[in-house]
Amino acid sequence: MQQSATATTCHGGVIGLRHPSPPHSCYFSIPPICRHQYGRIHNWKPISTTIVVKKHCRLSVRSNAKAAKEWDVEPYEASQKYYLEEQDVVTFLDPPKELIPLDPSSYNPASYLWKKIDDIPEERRYNLLSLLNPRLVSRAWEVAGSRYEDPKLAKKSASAFLSGVDCAGKLELWRFRTSGAPLQVSWINNCQKVIFGCTDGKTYGRLIGGNPLSRIIKSSSPLYFSVRQVNEVLSTEEPCDLAYEFGDGLLNLPEYPQEFPKPAKHPWPLDDQVYIYIRHVGPGVVVGQAWQEGKALEQVPKKLCSEILMVKDYSSLP
Repeated sequence: MQQSATATTCHGGVIGLRHPSPPHSCYFSIPPICRHQYGRIHNWKPISTTIVVKKHCRLSVRSNAKAAKEWDVEPYEASQKYYLEEQDVVTFLDPPKELIPLDPSSYNPASYLWKKIDDIPEERRYNLLSLLNPRLVSRAWEVAGSRYEDPKLAKKSASAFLSGVDCAGKLELWRFRTSGAPLQVSWINNCQKVIFGCTDGKTYGRLIGGNPLSRIIKSSSPLYFSVRQVNEVLSTEEPCDLAYEFGDGLLNLPEYPQEFPKPAKHPWPLDDQVYIYIRHVGPGVVVGQAWQEGKALEQVPKKLCSEILMVKDYSSLP
């Protein structure tokens, strides 16, 4: 009896002859030149082989289904594991030309940036420290300057500790990232700060953490500073919200957190009238400029480093 065969194309573009078979089978018939002879009546028995692509296809489908499921549950950028909310901040600070508004006066950039940061869950805001390069941190400082054009937005604060509220006996830990600091204080490129309130109603802070060399330096010079409410950068007359004043380091603190060392004299150049001016950018996020203003009247103020990005560390809170 003559059998009919049809040509078929499988996954990967492989073409072969297929005999009619039940739907669940997945076999190819090898062309007659590859058949073996069985019996005198010349019946031909095909050498059947399972399609290798079948398993590959099944695995591929499962992988695609799993990836689609994970994307639906919690969207993220696969290679860097950064979520879309963080990427929105990056895109806003460095937008493609086609996304730049035709009329910049139609909205307040600082208000939009504040909202985008607020959209990021607290426990993920630290991702901004690695996502924002020095150019984008400088851009964030510029954008935050438009906050002062909106009276309602200008009253917002990144943290209660930085808004003049009495926080005696409490503290906050912040992560600190910048670049371009001079060799003598290069450790401030990546360190931490603690903000704490005292019973005198004032707020103070201290730089901590960083690499082993910086810890040795700061064990003998704890690097305390006072938080001052100021409204402009002295050197540029640009608006700001507050300043960290380092002074000579010999602060007369009424008390300080347990296990913190006593205040000691700051090393140079932090003892040369250094201020870090702060702008609130969003909840738990501020940007600063560090200036060495100098004790001598004829000294020209200079920036110590690039703009500084500071993000509140919510994981350290009880």
